[in-house]
Parts: sequence; C-alpha cells; structure tokens
Amino acid sequence: MVVVALLLALFVMSAVALCVGRYSVDGQQLMQLLIAPFGASSESDPVVSAVVLQSRLPRIVAAILIGAALSCAGASYQAVFRNPLVSPDLLGVLSGAACGAAVMIIAGLNPLLVQAGAFTGGLIAVAAGMSIARVFKAQGLLSLLMGGLIANAVFTASLSLLKYLADPLDQLPAIVDWLLGSLAQANWSMLTWISVPMLVLLAIMLRLAPLLDILSLPDEEAQSLGIAVKRQRLLLIGIATLASAMTISMAGIIGWVGLLIPHVARLLVGASHRRMMPVCAVAGALCMVLSDTLARSLSISEIPLGVITELTGALAFILVLYRVGRTLNGGKG
Repeated sequence: MVVVALLLALFVMSAVALCVGRYSVDGQQLMQLLIAPFGASSESDPVVSAVVLQSRLPRIVAAILIGAALSCAGASYQAVFRNPLVSPDLLGVLSGAACGAAVMIIAGLNPLLVQAGAFTGGLIAVAAGMSIARVFKAQGLLSLLMGGLIANAVFTASLSLLKYLADPLDQLPAIVDWLLGSLAQANWSMLTWISVPMLVLLAIMLRLAPLLDILSLPDEEAQSLGIAVKRQRLLLIGIATLASAMTISMAGIIGWVGLLIPHVARLLVGASHRRMMPVCAVAGALCMVLSDTLARSLSISEIPLGVITELTGALAFILVLYRVGRTLNGGKG
C-alpha cells in the first residue's frame, strides 16, 4: 500500500511538473497533447508540445531514474557498511566524478565527454580506494573505509588544484555550475544511452534486497548462512557505485538523497530490505521530481538542483532524527 500511494503521488507530481514552470501549461492543453499520438495532433500548440515533450518530460524521466538509483545505492551502502549515516559518496565516487568532469571541462570538450569523464573519474576513484584498502592489514569494512577516505582526500585535493588552474572567466564557472548539479542538459539523446544500464542496475539492486538483510548481520552470522561475505559485499559495492557514477554524470553532484531516503523508507515500512528497497526507489524518484520542479520554478533563473536537495534534505533529516528519537524513547518527547 505504501508503494502504491507513493506511485500515485509520483504520477500526480509528474503531471504537475509538466505544467509548472516559467511557461505555464494548463490541464486542458496537457491532456490534448498527451492524448494526441506523439503530440502530432493539429489541436495541440507547437510551443506547448516543445516545452512539454522536449524540455520538461526528459527532465522528469531523468529525475525519476536519478532519484531511484541514488536512494537504492544509499540503502545498499548503508546495509553493506552497517552504518545508517553512510551515503553513496563514501568511497570517493563523488570527488572522483567531479575531478573527471573538471578535467574534461578544462580540456574544452563537449558535454557528452564531460559526462563520460565524470563516470570514468568516479570509477577510478573507487578502484583506487579499494586498491589502497589492500595495503592495510585490517580486513573487511575498516580497510574499505580507510581506502575510501584516502581516495576521497586525494581526488578532492586534485579537484581544488584543477579549479585553481582553470580559466576564471570561462572554465571555472562551468566547473562550479556542474558541481552544483542540474538537469537542464537532460534530453532524449542522453536518456537513450543511459536509461537502459541504469534500469538494469536498479533491477539488480531490487533483486538483491534479501542479500542486504544478510549482509547487515555480523560477518560470522552471515558466513554461517552460507554467504561469501567478501565477494557479495564487493559485488553490491560495485553495483551501487556504478549507479551513483551514472547519476553524477547525468546531473552533477546531488547530495542528501542517498542518505535521507533510506531512513524515510525504514520509518514507513521497517528495516527489511525486501520491503524498503521498492519504497526507496519510488520515494527517491518522487523527491527528485519535486526538487527539480522547485529548482526551475521558484525564480526567474534556475536554482541549482544541488542547492535545493541540500537545503530540503538537511531540514528533512532533522525531522527524521526527531522521529527516530521519539521512537527510541517510546513515543516520549
């Protein structure tokens, strides 16, 4: 019932998002456009058709994919590392992707190659963190955490150096805009090559939800159930990292969604990943569609999407912590 309610809310929010913006579209115009096959009806306004089908609809589809992927990746990381405060950028994927995009921007390459650079940079950062982890004698989660922290520090410093070397009149503003996050560049061409792999990764994370319940247990208990803990942990980390890197390549840095939404899902349906992962996917999609609609509608110039998610996510997380505190205290204030 929770998933059905969230799907209904997502449908309504998507319809509102198609109508809201600097160029408003009323319900009748939207219905005429959607009923006509591919918007080809003579009754539909060509301006409305261009705004809805070529500008807003791709953004909504991208927001749904990004929100679902970040939320499920965050829930996977939190289960694998057995820490509710872990987010998808733990192993350096965020700083690595930002560094890769900055290299491509400074090189003067086109936006498609900037996205490819962000994706590659995120994967390189995670690979570097996991390689560093092998140096430490500590095994398991501790070595991965230390490797991720070192990789994150290295790529963060590299990004600062690239920003220092960038042209302050042209390249630096482009890097800053990309780091703030936006779906303004979303289009059908981008979605044709990235939607299928993202949907596959989402399906895999949902399919492996029962495994997350087992990996949330101490290693000894998980191994007693016949699970190859190290191998399965690396598999889930790899899948979540790929999904996170793809979202960053599409929209830049989007914070808080992967950290907050899993907590909301646990409050709604409990801690079982079999139940909470579908809720994570739909709630994350709803959150991103709402955030993107606010980003392009609150002012004349578009507000960076990352700013919206940071502000709303921080405020919402306070409410989540308050609710969790009341639950732990038996409902007392």
